[in-house]
Parts: sequence; C-alpha cells; structure tokens
Amino acid sequence: EGKNPTLKLIIMQALCWVHDDLNEVDIGSYILKVCGQEEVLQNKHCVGSHEYIQNCRKWDTEIKLQLLTHSVICRDLARTVSTANQHKAVDHVIKTVRKICSTLDCVETPAITESVAALGRYELKINYNLVSLQPENPLKVSIDQLTRAVEALLQLHVNSCSSSAAISSKDSKSTKEAWTATEHLQFTIFAAHGISPGWVSNYEKYYLICSLTHNGKDLFKPIQSKKVGTYKNFFYLIKWDELIIFPIQIAQLPLESVLCLTLFGILNQSSGSSPDSNKQRKGPEILGQVSLPLFDFRRFLYCSEELALCWVFFFQIDFPSHAFDIEYKIPQAAKTTVHHTIETLEKPLRERLLTILSKDNTIGYVHLLLAMVFLFADQEVRNTAVNWIETLSDDELTDFLPQFVQALKYETYLDSALVKFLLARALGSIRIAHYLYWLLKDTLYDTKFGVRYEQILGAFLSICGKRLREELEKQTRLVQLFGMVAERVKQTSGSARQAALQNGMERVQLFFLKNKCRLPLNPSLVAKELNIKACSFFSSNAVPLKVALINADPLGEEINVMFKVGEDLRQDMLALQMIKIMDKIWLQEGLDLRMVIFKCLSTGKDRGMVELVPASDTLRKIQVEYGVTGSFKDKPLAEWLRKYNPTEEEYEKASENFIYSCAGCCVATYVLGICDRHNDNIMLRNTGHMFHIDFGKFLGHAQMFGSFKRDRAPFVLTSDMAYVINGGEKPTIRFQLFVDLCCQAYNLIRKHASLFLNLLSLMLSSGLPELSGVQDLKYVQDALQPQTTDAEATIFFTRLIESSLGSVATKFNFFIHNLAQLRFSGLPSNDEAILSFSAKTYSLKQDGRIKQVSVFTYQKRYNPDKHYIYVVRVLREGQVEPTFVFRTFDEFQELHNKLGILFPLWKLPGFPNKMVLGRTHIKDVAAKRKVELNSYIQSLMNSSSEVAECDLLYTFFHPLLRDEKVEGIDGIARPTGKVGGEVKLSISYRNSTLFIMVMHIKDLVTEDGADPNPYVKTYLLPDTHKTSKRKTKISRKTRNPTFNEMLVYSGYSMETLKQRELQLSVLSAESLRENFFLGGITLSLKDFNLSKETVNWYRLTAVPYL
Repeated sequence: EGKNPTLKLIIMQALCWVHDDLNEVDIGSYILKVCGQEEVLQNKHCVGSHEYIQNCRKWDTEIKLQLLTHSVICRDLARTVSTANQHKAVDHVIKTVRKICSTLDCVETPAITESVAALGRYELKINYNLVSLQPENPLKVSIDQLTRAVEALLQLHVNSCSSSAAISSKDSKSTKEAWTATEHLQFTIFAAHGISPGWVSNYEKYYLICSLTHNGKDLFKPIQSKKVGTYKNFFYLIKWDELIIFPIQIAQLPLESVLCLTLFGILNQSSGSSPDSNKQRKGPEILGQVSLPLFDFRRFLYCSEELALCWVFFFQIDFPSHAFDIEYKIPQAAKTTVHHTIETLEKPLRERLLTILSKDNTIGYVHLLLAMVFLFADQEVRNTAVNWIETLSDDELTDFLPQFVQALKYETYLDSALVKFLLARALGSIRIAHYLYWLLKDTLYDTKFGVRYEQILGAFLSICGKRLREELEKQTRLVQLFGMVAERVKQTSGSARQAALQNGMERVQLFFLKNKCRLPLNPSLVAKELNIKACSFFSSNAVPLKVALINADPLGEEINVMFKVGEDLRQDMLALQMIKIMDKIWLQEGLDLRMVIFKCLSTGKDRGMVELVPASDTLRKIQVEYGVTGSFKDKPLAEWLRKYNPTEEEYEKASENFIYSCAGCCVATYVLGICDRHNDNIMLRNTGHMFHIDFGKFLGHAQMFGSFKRDRAPFVLTSDMAYVINGGEKPTIRFQLFVDLCCQAYNLIRKHASLFLNLLSLMLSSGLPELSGVQDLKYVQDALQPQTTDAEATIFFTRLIESSLGSVATKFNFFIHNLAQLRFSGLPSNDEAILSFSAKTYSLKQDGRIKQVSVFTYQKRYNPDKHYIYVVRVLREGQVEPTFVFRTFDEFQELHNKLGILFPLWKLPGFPNKMVLGRTHIKDVAAKRKVELNSYIQSLMNSSSEVAECDLLYTFFHPLLRDEKVEGIDGIARPTGKVGGEVKLSISYRNSTLFIMVMHIKDLVTEDGADPNPYVKTYLLPDTHKTSKRKTKISRKTRNPTFNEMLVYSGYSMETLKQRELQLSVLSAESLRENFFLGGITLSLKDFNLSKETVNWYRLTAVPYL
C-alpha cells in the first residue's frame, strides 16, 4: 500500500497529529472532502482510484483535502421519510365533459360522442334535481350512458399511461393459453386523437403503416391502411375505423411481439396557405410513430380498447374482446434436455468467453451485458443481463449510462428489470441520479420514445426526494436563464452584443440572490453567484457564452463553463465518451497518454454546457501570438510552451506531455473520424497536454468545399507539432517514440473494436444526424482494420502518419534544400568555404591559370558505399605534369547551382540531366555522364572570362587532401568510412513465412555530415542469384528514419531458415549518384526462436554487403 494507500491509512496519519491514542478515536466517523467541491472520497478505496486524485497527478497540481466528520457532511439532497412516501392526489373535480376530454389529451371516444349527441336534445337547468329522476327517464339514461363513457375514457387513459395501473375486467373470465389460440391477429384502427390544428390545412389525406415486429425485425410484410381526412366533434381527429388482419395465428406470436404504427401525411396540393412551393413536389411525410406490445406486462393478450400515445397525439386501437383471456405461458423445458457446461465449448471460444466474463475485464464485461440488453427482446435474457449489471460500480455505470438510457427504448414494458435497476442505483448515488435526470430530460424530444422517457422521468422525480427534486428544478431553471441570454446575444450583432450579455447576466444574478446551485456538468461543484465581469462570449458562429461562476466553497477555484445554443451537443457527448473509454483501455494496459477529458452535457434540444479546461489556448491564438515567417514558422508552439515552462526540466516534461497526448489525439480522432479540424478547435494546455474540442463532424462526415472534402489528412499533424515532438527542425528518435505510441495505442483500441462498434450502434436510435444508419458505422470498422494483424496495423498507421505530414508539405520545413538558403543569403565571404567539400576558397591568382581541363575517366569507389567518381585532368600554366582531382556528380551539380547564383543562366552552359532511369545499367550511365560533364567543363572554360576565371571554378579544381591520397588514377580506393547507428527489427515466423518488420533506425552517421536518404535492403544468404532481395521505401533527409514496413519471405520451412543468414544493409538513396552504404548487420537465423516474435535493437557495423 506504500504507493497507493487507502484513505483510512491517510486519515489515521492525519489524526495522529491531534490525538495521542487512536484507540479512543472512531476513525470510521472521519472522511476526506475535496477542497472546492461537494465531493467526498470513499474511505474503503485507494487514494489513486479517485478521479480528482488522478487529475491532480496528471496536471502535477497540489492535492487539497479537508478532514471532516460525518456529522458535518452536506446532506441537503438526502431523501426524508416524509418526501419519499408522498403521492400526488388525483383531481376528481371535473366540471364538463369537454374539459375532461381536453384534460385527457383531447381524446374523444365514439361512446362520448354519441352520449353528448343524445344529451344535446335536452335543455338542462343548473338546479335540475338529477337524483329525483326515475331510472326509465330518457335524460337519466343519457346521463348514465355519458357517465359510463367518461369512466371508460378515464380507464382507457389510465391504462395507456401506466401499465401497472391496468386492471382486469370486472367480469370473471376463463383463461386460455396462447399456444392453443388459432385465431388470426386482428384489431380495429379507430382514430388518431389530439392532432395539431396546423395539419388540417397542410395535409389532405392520412394513412397508417402497420408493422408486426419481434426483436426489431418484421414478422410479416407491413399493412397499409386506407387514406382518410380529418373530422371534428369536440376536437379534430383522423378517423379510419378500419379492421386490420395479420395472417398469423395468435399461437405463433412470440411473447415480445410489438405492433408498430407509423402515421403518414399527404400534403395538400391545392393549399395556398404554405409559402413553401416545394411541398407540392414532396412525397408523404412521417408525422409520428408508436409501438405497442401485444401481450401486456401480465402476459395477457390485449382484448379491449387501447390508447397508444405518440408524442403529442394518441392512436385509438380496438382489440376484439374474447370470451376468455389469452395468456402467454413460457413453455416448459423438455425432460430430455441436455444441460451443457462451459467446459464443453471449444478451447478458443471458452477462453474468449471467460475473458469477457472476467470481472477484471470490466469494459469487455459491460460490452457483453449491453449487447444482451440491446439485441435480445426475450425477457429472461434481459433480466439475466440486468442481474449481472448490478455488480458494476457507480463509476463504471456512469461511464456507460448514455447507452443504458438508450436501452430503455428496447424494453417491451415499463415495469422492467432495467428500469427498476436504473432507478434503484439513482437512489443510491447522487452522481448517477444527476446524470440520469439530464439524460432522460434530453430524450424527451425523441419523437418516437419521448412519452416513455417522460414516464420514466416522472417515476424518478416521484421517488428521488423533495430536496434533490428541488435542486434539479433549480438547475433546470438556471439552464433556461442561460439559454435565454445565449439566444439574445446570438441574435444581437456588433457592439450591442456586450450590452445584451451584461443585461442578461444581471438577470441570472438575481437567480443567485436566492439560490446556490449545483452545476449541471458536475454535481460536486456548487456555485453561489456569477462573476459578471469575467463573463464574455466567443466569436465563433454559434456565439457561445463564457460563464464565470464563483465557487460556494471558499477553498474552491472559480468555475468556468461554456454555454451553447443552436448546436446539438449530443454528438460531442458521444465523442468525448468514446475518447474517455479509449483512455481507460490504454490506462488498463499501462499506457498513459496524458489525455485531457473534459465534461460536456446536452441540456435540451440544441443547447448545452461544456467544461472549459483552465490554462489552455487554441492553436490559432498561439500561432497568432508567436507566429513569424521564414524558417522560424514552426516554432510558435515550442515558444509558447517555453514561456510557461522556463526551466529545461519543466520544458522537457511539457514536451513529453505533448508527445503522449498528441499520439492519443491522433489515434482517437482517426478512429472516430473526427473531421473539420483546424487551429481553432485544437487546444494546448500550458503543461503541454494537447486536446481537441468541437466534435460537430465525426464518423468521416467531413465538411465539403465545393465537391472536395476539406479534411484531406487522416488526422492533424502539423509542422509546428512535429517541431515540438522532435525537439527541433530535424527528425529525432523522439519522433520514433511518437510513432510507437500511436501504433501501440491504435492496436490496443483494435482489440476492442467490437466494443466501440457496439457502443456506437446502440446510439443509432438516438437521432444523431451523423449516426443514423449502419453505413455510418462502416467508417469506424474500416478505420480499425479488424482483420489485420498488429504488425500490419502498425505499418498501416505509420503510413497514415506519413500521409498526415505529407498533406502539409508546403508548410513542413524539415528538409530545406541548401540552395534555397543560398538564394536568400548569397555566397559566403572569401575566408569561408564556398563549396561544401572544400575548406577554403581559392583563386586564379593563388593556384595559377588553368591551361587545359578535361574529364579524363571515371572509377567505381567504395566509401564504403559503391559509387562512381569522375577523374578530372587539370594542366596549369608553368606545369609540366597535370594534376588529377576526383569529383562526384553531385559535386558537379553543386558547382552549377552556385554558378547560377552568381551569373545569369544565359551565361552558363546547360548541365547534364540529373535523372537516373533505373540502376541496372549504372555503369552505362556513368560513361554517358563522363562525356556530358567533359563537354560542360569545356564550355565553361571557353565562356566569358568572368565565368572561366571566377573563384568558384578555381576552388572546384583545387586539389584536396583526398585527391592527394589516391594511389594513381587506375586504383580503386575502399576507405573504411564512418558507420554508426542502430536498427530496430521484429522477426517472426508463421505459416511457412518469415516476417521481417523494419521498425526504426537511429543515430545514422555520414562521412560528410549531411542527412542521408536511408532505406533498408535485405537478403537471405546464401543467395547466388540475388532472388531474396527485399527493400523498404526511402526515407528522406533524416538520421532517424521510421519505416514500420514488413519484408516477407514466403515458402521457407523452419529447417531451411535455420541454415540461412539474414543480411541487412542500410543505404542512402541518391538521385545524382549511386546509393552509398551506411551500415549493416548479419543475423544467423538459427540463433532465433522463430516460434515467437523477437523485437530488438541491433548495432550497425561495416559488414560486407551485396
């Protein structure tokens, strides 16, 4: 417990300071409270298991706790006995039949219509003594008839609103088991009540599509009703009075069979009331949908008049009345049934199932339970899943609460195990109760299931207790006030916006005069008033508010949140939930990517709150503050971090945070297809933690610019980010760490691909515009590459990183050609090197006039790389014997480039083509170049004196030390040269195939100090015909390349490979000459255990190579 002690131990240590004898102290009566928050740590848990402690360690901030006794803990939201048992009384005082119908959602049954029509023939007086009427009096008969009709309507309405309130018929009926009922399923669609008056003018006809479903699938082809218009008695209604018959016997109906009714409206073609002329060309519109189980919660088939509520109107459905009640009874198990145990399963399936069911694998466990709740209509399966779910902790349940709330849509009955489970857990946890309230509140706008959520929300509010109910009502009122201010500010323009904000916030301040209020984003944060001076608005299109609230806890810091209107924040909530789950997966596997997880809550239709992360800025703001032109354009982020992390130790820590968090962001945004990325929705904390905001586009739904997607890169990785990762302009091994982190994180998420696909699929019914069908899930499935191996996925993601860097090539200045720098700075002065291979500058006056010069021959050299060098014969005035200098093709190229700086091109001869087409006939290319270079030199020497006698030309022909060491022009020099660096390889064998993954190379050495263009070449030796040659791609201008490429040797047995050696060479690709050698290794495969993967670094040496 030394590294992660329990809270009890810390409390004991604290009490030691004030008590001499702890035996006299009730340690269990003490608790630790978070300073600034209404949150108490759990004594039975370890310190590090609390989110507050984890965030303090992540931000490297001081952990501030208060030691309190249980007696002083805030209990203002606890339920009391009086409030828990209160029930609302039913209003029995109804004055008129019309008011009764109006109160009952404007439902008017045929019995009421007929009774009212009968009463219309009598003139009633207010003081009429109805009691004295004789039973046979027609007026008494009509009133009794109306009374029964109203009673039937009340009963009908009660039954439709609460399944638990349904009562059986007063008449005692015999029971018949459903499996014996041979009658076909039939019912009468009578009418739709309570319709919108606007429909009467907009729609000409209406019809229904009736579907019979089980487990979300149609049992039969849907049936369409006749097309009818509207009628009016007390209110408008759509009347069909049509018998619908499905060709299925009741005996064949599954218990969870559901009748789905979808109402369509046909637009009125001749209506001139609507200004929208396009309506004439539109097809039928869906106006509402309702689902009704055919068997009630007691498992009896409906056999009476029913009302099915569809958002704002009711369907009246009449089921035929039978002489007996039809009851569904679960079939008894056959006596011959064989019970199988998990041990009878095949080993891979058994191990996989045990892994999923392991309590240590919470994420996989919840994944399975959610799948059971969503995919199976069977009540026994759902009840079993809920029984297992009960073992989840409050934190685990909170993580997946949005999916559990969505699962309520798939309940056949309100009186279900899942509903009871969520309500019970809400009574035991303020946090769960809080978020359940807001999730239910947000789903009230669901056109199909809004009524169900309204009923569940009502049940929650009736049992949660008066104090919590009042607190939630305060939060709802506060959200309404913020919404009104945000709408006003958004609608106002220019300088008037600030005044609108000021006036609005002053009205909100009046709310705080009477109330403290918990934050909808986080119930542990309590605000006592606004800091109006610190409130403002953002300049983006949605014009969200920045709200500053003063913490009610004097030890707490100011609370800052954003309030938005006009944007659907449910998508942001879902994206952040997925990122939080990814982070938990990484942490469970020991990979801490320093992710910033902030809170976001949708508080109603197109509005909500977002937590503002302190000490952070957008990349745009940082780049505007620090951005400069030229070669320093990649430094803004680094300079900004140095401002807040001035010591080297602090900056290294911030850089490390940046590398890790940037890797996490790249993987998360790619997997979720988060698009529309720009420097205004990527943020950086001054501790180096990078994070994304604003997830309005995801699952690959990029914004379009004309016919092109604006997001062309897989994820955002800009040059200024790469500058921080590398610690400078050139690639370093830190970038290899970044690539490794990305690939490791990506592979860990891929192992849980089904979890994310299922979590997202469970939200398909939530109404998110960019998550509406299975095709939207295909993006995530493709992104996760579920069928590939980890090695293949590593290669794939490495290519994505390269693609993201390449997509900003115009901005990315890792590799700036020296010539470009020269054009800005000019040639160096005489006392400096004018050519890269010459230490000094030489002139005609110093060396003597050149009389003759020619390219004499060419030679193959090893340095220790293979290449051709050109021998130049130089004869000067006053010399008898010529001298020979040795120059490479790229040194001739450098001469020409720098002559082009000094002189206009028309004064210079054309330079030979630098392109080399293929390497098979490289000797032929050298021979051709020898002739072309000689012609070039002759033209130079015969040109104007200012060119032929310039210092640049004379420096080029000046003998160097390397020229003097050559043993004659016919010799072949093989100097050892410098070799250095290491290569990281993964070597594995399966299915008669050897896999060599070339991962990284670090610290390469070149003789001239220039950055090489490295690539890797391998052979399996012995190989007389060179058929085993394999090569990687070329990495440009770097000493620390990352490849993550697989080189494959197929068709080799294990015995054959044990007799082979793997020869690996690292070379630099040169367009102006043959590639040169950077180092290599030779590995004997008999030394490897090929039955498992070997990953290791190997030092490069100057070994012979093919």
